[in-house]
Amino acid sequence: MDELSSIRELYGEPPADPALKARVRERLDAERSSRTSWLSWRGVVGSLAAAAVAVTAVVALASPRTSDSVVSGRSILLAAATTAASGPADKGTYWHIEKLHDGTKVTDLWATHDGRAWRGERVTGRPAKVVVVLGRAPFSMAGKDLTVEQIQRLPSDPAALKEWVIGMLPAGSGDDVLADALSGLLWSKPSPPAVRAAAYRLLGDLPNVRYLGRKTDQRGRTGDAFTFSLAGDPPVQRTLIIDVTSSQVLASSNTTGAGGPQTSEVVLVAGWTDKGPAESANTRP
Repeated sequence: MDELSSIRELYGEPPADPALKARVRERLDAERSSRTSWLSWRGVVGSLAAAAVAVTAVVALASPRTSDSVVSGRSILLAAATTAASGPADKGTYWHIEKLHDGTKVTDLWATHDGRAWRGERVTGRPAKVVVVLGRAPFSMAGKDLTVEQIQRLPSDPAALKEWVIGMLPAGSGDDVLADALSGLLWSKPSPPAVRAAAYRLLGDLPNVRYLGRKTDQRGRTGDAFTFSLAGDPPVQRTLIIDVTSSQVLASSNTTGAGGPQTSEVVLVAGWTDKGPAESANTRP
């Protein structure tokens, strides 16, 4: 059993704590400004509530041979896992995600537990939105369809979740494909809080996921940026900007080749709601 599993077994998953997000952000900001060694984390443990014990203990146990940048990036992902795990339970009739693509097009996706789904699209600056009823599963991983119910039943144990994801991927897939699949569970799919937390923990253990520091998305929101490469000809560099205090992904971008074209998706809305797709004269079955 690894250190993280041992600590989670000892303390359990952190309970919901209204003040946890603020304490996590203060702690991470302090780490960025000081850039002290890994041992400095031990001095912080006493100042955090029990809800954050699991994360602080794991960071304190990090190997002294690990570089400052790796410790910093991993600790940020573990902090995001803590806030994800303490998030509210999924409530609402519809899972809804709204994204801004390349600054010009807005898309919406609504999905229900019973398999219904709708997709909406409009160009920015134009009021009309076409809403289409989808006739297939609204989610996928590695080209395989996924329903809301399948995603809701995913294992929340990191080792079990990793095994499940690998089983969905093509044989011989590397860490790049694994990172891509795990990152999709953070924002583009209706993953339960505990599953999102497990995905964050797994990403923190992948050597190909690099921390880039603080970045700002196209909406002016600041978060922590992480990147990984996807093999190809040419390869694609994917970058996520994450708000650690809410555990939400703010934006995702892809850069093809060295200095090549870039595409972007900015998350405007993501979560469960009772507000469904707006009725529209353009809606068709």
